[in-house]
Amino acid sequence: MKQAKNHHRKQKGARGNKSRWSGKVTRNSNALDLDKGVFTLEDPGKIAQSLNRSAHRSTRKKAGSYQSAMSMLNFYINRAGKNLPAKRKKVLAAAKEKLRGLHEREREKQPHHQQR
Repeated sequence: MKQAKNHHRKQKGARGNKSRWSGKVTRNSNALDLDKGVFTLEDPGKIAQSLNRSAHRSTRKKAGSYQSAMSMLNFYINRAGKNLPAKRKKVLAAAKEKLRGLHEREREKQPHHQQR
């Protein structure tokens, strides 16, 4: 008789009041001090500004401000996965575009920035 192939996988525990590690990372990022509820905002511009502000203030990030902010936004989108409603995906995708725009404006303000 064949044994089930997935016998070595860990059983999923009861969710109860335990949170997932990805949610904990989003809430308690060691690199960025995020504003409370930043990913629940309805305005993509406000999400982008909040992430940008958090990234610029942080002294613990390992990458640049833009990369840190974009990484946190992508992390949230990717971890939410299929559970993220289409409306939220649209808002968060727009926030990514706004964040790119903020970064481009900041780069243009730098005196040593060269045009390509």
